[in-house]
Amino acid sequence: MFQVVIGIGILLVVLILFMLFRIGTLLDVVKGSNQKVVTKSNKVNAALFVVLLVIGFGWIFIYSYVYFDDYNLPLASEHGVETDYMFWVTMAITGVVFLITHILLFIFPIRYSYEENKRALFFPENHKLELIWTIVPAVVLSVLIFKGLQVWGDITSKAPEDAEVVEVMGQQFAWTPRYPGSDNRLGDFDYRLIGDDNKMGVDFTDDGSYDDFIPREIHLPKGKPVLFKIRARDVIHSVYAPHFRVKMDAVPGMPTSFHFVPTKTTAEMRVETGNAEFNYELACAEICGRGHFAMRMIIVVDTPEEYEKWKSEQTSLVAQNEILFNLVPDDKKELAKVKGKVKTEVAAVESSEEVKK
Repeated sequence: MFQVVIGIGILLVVLILFMLFRIGTLLDVVKGSNQKVVTKSNKVNAALFVVLLVIGFGWIFIYSYVYFDDYNLPLASEHGVETDYMFWVTMAITGVVFLITHILLFIFPIRYSYEENKRALFFPENHKLELIWTIVPAVVLSVLIFKGLQVWGDITSKAPEDAEVVEVMGQQFAWTPRYPGSDNRLGDFDYRLIGDDNKMGVDFTDDGSYDDFIPREIHLPKGKPVLFKIRARDVIHSVYAPHFRVKMDAVPGMPTSFHFVPTKTTAEMRVETGNAEFNYELACAEICGRGHFAMRMIIVVDTPEEYEKWKSEQTSLVAQNEILFNLVPDDKKELAKVKGKVKTEVAAVESSEEVKK
């Protein structure tokens, strides 16, 4: 609220200065002094450029200092060190160029404002200057781009063989994660199998799907590679976990992936931030409809021991939902019972249905 009041105050000051300038200009017109109007107008405009420069840069620096911790979130992944380094190097280079060019841009109206006896210098061409402002930016940008591609290639390359696999599917307006069970292999999927019960279109003819499970929240192990297999059910979404420096679009019909290594558990981050209610978050960074703002999911980073304990406590899809169990081919139902740890209740339901038939 305080920032809004300051902004309104600055706007009013600018409007008052503008109105005073316009009144002075109209008075000069009435007096019939056109040359005076032009000269005075140039000087006033030049002075306002400097005022705008000071106010604008002052606001940028103050805002950046006060809210630095709000947009520079604590880092909790290995590759984030490289991405943060590239971000700040790029910010430093482009920031310096931005400052220099805008200071010159705002100072030039004063330095070269209109005077009756002043003549402008005119350069029809200057090859040296053209080479400098073409080659220097090209070299700097090329270095930044190639270094960025190297970092991007590292984090989107093939994940390590021992990576924990988590499939993340986006739909309006929620995330649905799927984990492999003890075999560490996700079952196949087919978008044509998607329905009210089979939300992710899991193919239950594939043996690897029998121990897959869908939890209420995402859990990850600290210090171990994690592979996000990403897809979308309806429109374009974007997987965004800012503390891990993870961002990857979820595109219908085009599976994507992203692997990273968490470096801090949720408990450790709560101590570091001093916030006992801190939680990592998976958000959608692509406007996907009216409910986009609510498309969030909690991520919990555990110690490896806690993570394995949590996984062992999860219930497989075929054991959790008898409708999904019935999608398993008859010749594989026994295997599904063993791998999915299907309780007797599901088997009893199946038997009773067979009796009715």
